[in-house]
Amino acid sequence: MTSDVRERLADPADPADPADPAETPAAPARRRWLVPALLVLGWLAGVAWRMWLARHVALPIAHTDEDSYLNTARALAGGPGGFSSENGPLRRVGYPMLISPAFLGERDFTDSYRLVQLINAAVNATVLPLAYLLARRLLELRRSYALVAAAVAATLPATAFYAEVAMIDAVLAPLVLAWLLAVHRWVARPGALAAATVGTLVGAFHLLHSRGLVIVAVHAGLVLLLLVRRRATLGQALAAVLPVLALALVNTVGIRLLGDRVYLLGNPPGGGTVRAVATGQGLLRLGAAVATQLWYLVVITFGMAGIAWAAAVRELRRRGGDPAVRWTLGVALVTSVGVAGGASVILAGITTKPLDAIYGRYVQMLAPFWLLVGVGVLLTVAYRVLLARAAVAVALLVGGAALIAARLAYVASRGHELRYGGFGAPDLMALTGGWREFRPFTGAAVGAVACLLLVAAVRVPRLRVPVLAVLVVVNLGTMQVITDQLVRPMVAATAPTPRVADLGVGPGERVYASVGVHYILRFNLSHQVTWSDVRWFSDRPPAAADVVFARWAPGSPDDWDGTRYGFTRLGGNPGQHWAAWRRG
Repeated sequence: MTSDVRERLADPADPADPADPAETPAAPARRRWLVPALLVLGWLAGVAWRMWLARHVALPIAHTDEDSYLNTARALAGGPGGFSSENGPLRRVGYPMLISPAFLGERDFTDSYRLVQLINAAVNATVLPLAYLLARRLLELRRSYALVAAAVAATLPATAFYAEVAMIDAVLAPLVLAWLLAVHRWVARPGALAAATVGTLVGAFHLLHSRGLVIVAVHAGLVLLLLVRRRATLGQALAAVLPVLALALVNTVGIRLLGDRVYLLGNPPGGGTVRAVATGQGLLRLGAAVATQLWYLVVITFGMAGIAWAAAVRELRRRGGDPAVRWTLGVALVTSVGVAGGASVILAGITTKPLDAIYGRYVQMLAPFWLLVGVGVLLTVAYRVLLARAAVAVALLVGGAALIAARLAYVASRGHELRYGGFGAPDLMALTGGWREFRPFTGAAVGAVACLLLVAAVRVPRLRVPVLAVLVVVNLGTMQVITDQLVRPMVAATAPTPRVADLGVGPGERVYASVGVHYILRFNLSHQVTWSDVRWFSDRPPAAADVVFARWAPGSPDDWDGTRYGFTRLGGNPGQHWAAWRRG
């Protein structure tokens, strides 16, 4: 790395300093294939693990985002469309393009959904080899350390959780690592190909999600600064910019091709967003939300993000050192603050729902990178420097917890409540046991204790690999807890029974759904109708309807009676308050 990483522990018995035997010229040729083989096997194991975690999820549980991506993907594959909760300015088709092959041909929705999960797992598991490359090239860790650090990053719940569902977040963590690796390569060895690689990855961010706008802005600043500092030529700058424009055009073309087969339900950000942050109180709320998301990153990385930030800021302030490392860390810092800030601004403008106590989803993609940088500092700097970096991490944890607690108390004193949901920070919930309430001081304690234990463990060189391996076990256990406590209950609550096919509803029938059916059940019923776009009605079914899904609540005034309109009930689930009716 640079000054921090170069200041290695003054321990003659430390095996971290000498080169690995496998790195010496005399190493047998067969050992050169050991690491690639381990990475391939690790990737395959990662795919299998993610699919095993997803085995309970046969229908979407993250509504309405999953529904939007799946409907769009089906339409891109030539099937019927549906709704999307996106709005026009922030609409993206990159992820639906990626998963659209799952909807080619005629197959049951559950089979298509499994293929989507497989695509997610295959892409998400590439965090392992990418993290290894980053640990070797940016952090200059020895192979054994790089391998185990990569395994920790690849098993982080922040990395793996969204691979279980049809969510774009499954592919963003590996994309962040690939992008920052490319940035490091471009600055270290300038060239048109390196610049174009960076531009292509930035364009992929823009094609995938609106938070890519932050990445594009950071990229534009990077290109401009490299030009001004004469670290890049005009040709390289063009090579870095043109792929972004090309992939932005791909997004526009994809939207045009979809036409009106996918209709939008989201409201474009406008005056409400500006008003939410344009006052002194609004800016305070925005600052608290940003700080909460950054604090969350420190907790879920066992304090390593705090150590990494302290080292990165120190690196940016000093002269000399490796410019490629400095530029890469600077880009990552600006991106982290920018993503947290941009997400907080957009969420503040959604006035139809309560504000979130925490919504870590947008910054989760950055967790593997900062964990790796923190581990790099942990394993390579002099111990006195490490203690100073750890003190910063602990201060961030404690100070952040106090700020969050004050925010929660203030909102409660005004008679309001901040929203706290399962997709806001599932890993934090598992680590703190806070399934029903936000526990900031417990989170701070978890992060601080883990950080201090890691700092203490590196004093004994032979414990370093085993201690990092313990973090892998912690990650695996945390994911299992999330599956048992969060995912499986969600599956049980959102899966309509019986299946649509079991009621005799099949291809060729025109199906509509009543808004009287709870929206989650309505969406999951509609997904099973793979041959048609299921539109909604309020009370009177459209004349074109052959089958309708409507509310079934015996004895309740809002129980829907299809006999008034010439329908016969096929069956359903009165406990879930829905039934299928066929005309005639």
